[in-house]
Amino acid sequence: MFLVIYRTFKESLTNFWRNGWLSIAAVSVLLLSLYVVGTLYVTVVTADNVLGSVESRINISVYFKSDATEDQIMQAKSQLESNNEVKSVEYISKDQALSDFKASNANEPVIMQSLQEIGGNPLLASLVIKANDPNNYQDIANYVSSASFKDQISRVNYAKNKDVIDNLNSVVGRIKKVGSILAIIFGVVSILIIFNTIRITIYTHRQEIEVMRLVGAGNTYIRLPFLFEGVIYGLVATILATILLYITVQFVSPYAASVLSTESLTAIYLGSFWPLVGLQLLFGTLLGVVSSLVAMRKYLKI
Repeated sequence: MFLVIYRTFKESLTNFWRNGWLSIAAVSVLLLSLYVVGTLYVTVVTADNVLGSVESRINISVYFKSDATEDQIMQAKSQLESNNEVKSVEYISKDQALSDFKASNANEPVIMQSLQEIGGNPLLASLVIKANDPNNYQDIANYVSSASFKDQISRVNYAKNKDVIDNLNSVVGRIKKVGSILAIIFGVVSILIIFNTIRITIYTHRQEIEVMRLVGAGNTYIRLPFLFEGVIYGLVATILATILLYITVQFVSPYAASVLSTESLTAIYLGSFWPLVGLQLLFGTLLGVVSSLVAMRKYLKI
């Protein structure tokens, strides 16, 4: 059995090199298909990374009216902490808010001068709420809007944060949709080209196939070289797509640094390298094998 596999695989390599430009065309289109799949995968992983980073910084800040007492705010804090969807609640007093504001705007003389001209402390006390799950923020916001202390609230800043998350989710969804369509288009084109390459190979070797039939060669022995040829197309295209995608990631990584606050694009790519290679290898090999099987079924009458 191993001898049969060795001989048929060796013959498929010979066919691969002998086909020349046909092999190059088949591998090139399959390479584009796998490159699109790889780019889609890296883009989605990166977008999820950015989304996770944004979600980790998201919170609900509830600002209380200036006439709300500290006791009232602390009662509201206790009420919020009793909610199972709430992870933590931090109290920011007026004085702390003013101190934080001055620290963050220390290099803005116009803002600092305006604050001095206003006099006193114009900032409001607030409660900063963190959720156990980012998906719980809308429920928490609804809870705050109907809580017993709602009349003491000046404003809640969750709406802008929600828009950011919704926009990111929308972008990720569009990327997945467009990438999937491109992968399908290139996949179909790859199947057609590999199909025709195998068909021409079968036609070129028709006399050899006839001789093998006459000497009693089994159907498996005749089919295996063409099946392995499809596998070779997938393997070669996967290797080239991996190299091309790595070069692309290295080139884009410096430009993406301003967007990615946690880790570089290269680190994200290397972190998902083996799952990505496995996906490309599976996809490429599947396309090659399916193309070979269809061509053999249609043109190899055995």
